[in-house]
Amino acid sequence: MPVPTPNQEQIIQIAGEFGITLSESQLQAYRQQFEAVAHTYEVLDQLQVDLPPVKYARGTWRFPSAAENQFNAWYVKTDIKGAAGGKLKGKRFAVKDNIAVAEVPMMNGSSVLEGYVPEVDATVITRLLDAGASVAGKAHCEYYCLSGGSHTGAKGVVHNPLKHGYSAGGSSSGSAALVAAGEVDFALGADQGGSIRTPSSFCGLVGLKPTWGLVPYTGIMPIESSVDHVGPMTRTVADNALVLEAIAGPDGLDPRQNALAQAQPYTDVLERGVRGMRVAVITEGFGWDNSEPEVDAKVRAAAAALRRLGATVDEVSIPMHRVGTHIWGALITEGSTQQMMKGNGFGFNWKGLYLPSMMQAHARWRERADDLSETLKFSMVAGEFMTRAGGGTYYAKAQNLVRPLRAAYDQVLADYDVLLMPTLPMKATPLPPDDAPLPLVFQRAWEMMANTSPFDITGHPALQVPCGMVDGLPIGMMLIAGHFEESRLYQLAAGFEKEVDWRQA
Repeated sequence: MPVPTPNQEQIIQIAGEFGITLSESQLQAYRQQFEAVAHTYEVLDQLQVDLPPVKYARGTWRFPSAAENQFNAWYVKTDIKGAAGGKLKGKRFAVKDNIAVAEVPMMNGSSVLEGYVPEVDATVITRLLDAGASVAGKAHCEYYCLSGGSHTGAKGVVHNPLKHGYSAGGSSSGSAALVAAGEVDFALGADQGGSIRTPSSFCGLVGLKPTWGLVPYTGIMPIESSVDHVGPMTRTVADNALVLEAIAGPDGLDPRQNALAQAQPYTDVLERGVRGMRVAVITEGFGWDNSEPEVDAKVRAAAAALRRLGATVDEVSIPMHRVGTHIWGALITEGSTQQMMKGNGFGFNWKGLYLPSMMQAHARWRERADDLSETLKFSMVAGEFMTRAGGGTYYAKAQNLVRPLRAAYDQVLADYDVLLMPTLPMKATPLPPDDAPLPLVFQRAWEMMANTSPFDITGHPALQVPCGMVDGLPIGMMLIAGHFEESRLYQLAAGFEKEVDWRQA
């Protein structure tokens, strides 16, 4: 394919979009200079890029029938076998469909990306296969992952297995439903505003958003590099810790990672119990305008149970937590528009493994923008307007405010092992009807993120743990620790899980 070169009209148009006026002599010089540019790109086009090898043989894949997809949680079913042995031998897992699995279709919940087939496995896929697990298939997710509900995916709504007609949570909606229904042993989710923890809370699962950079995001479609996280969704704390042991640690391809991002023997702490641990119940995590009283009450009861089990439990105020979701909102609205949409997923200005095939497939959204989900379209319009209106300064201020927000949490974590609050202010909500008015579609997509979203921008590890049940729907508490201190979360959560049956609490 020849390298494209602009004609005279294209040069004038692009210059005009930048506010540049070209004289006739400048225009001719530009056209001449493009000969050198074209040669550079011709050389580039001839160079080969080595992508990570695919280590394990592919089996066949198929789209599931309606009869075997009662929650609409599967996108593709397959059976990719991993190593003959390993800590995850015999376990089957589902993959959120923003994560690349070589030679298996990937659409990331989007009709625009449908038909794309990656040529590589994401690092987390290779690591799980190395540990002996098998890929059971790809889980349906929300449209480009931009919803906390389970009603925006191009293949239709995902139902909560515990209560049909109710949200499974998003954006890792299919992942949660499949684990909760017992169809797989665990699943991978991705989290930029709560997308692991929200569906885990709605479906009664243990879901971890790891420390930012602990688990490589390589081979996964980004939303905004500074908030991208991938992690495990399981039915038990022990399984969650075991999966994290397999996927954590640097891969040399993801610049989100640093030298501290080392895997630890997380399962070693599971029997230590909670006695002597210090827990800070964060006042500002309760009593939001949309908080359901029974949710706050169940989470406080869980904190009381930890006290009875021997933990020190105090109520502590972190006033800045109340504005964390607004800092996140500005950052993700503008950042996702610039990177995920205008930057074709991967954007620019970072070192790491890019997937050009994914970028090329995603770039087609410009030809089918009306097909995008309503939540995504609004977010794009809002993000672009605010970037133009502020010249990027709102995004810059939000990023600068992340540091004092992180410091506010760290100040309390200097005296306590774990922070505790409700994961979400509410139980799973009814799915919007097909003809739902747009305000309800927006509400059901974003109403639950007040407690989860701040920890995506500060990067603290946050673990959702089911702690109660009301009207047949789970309630979750969220535990937060210092960076790379996931072991503290698992120790506390395992002690709670051992002594408290959340279905009866």
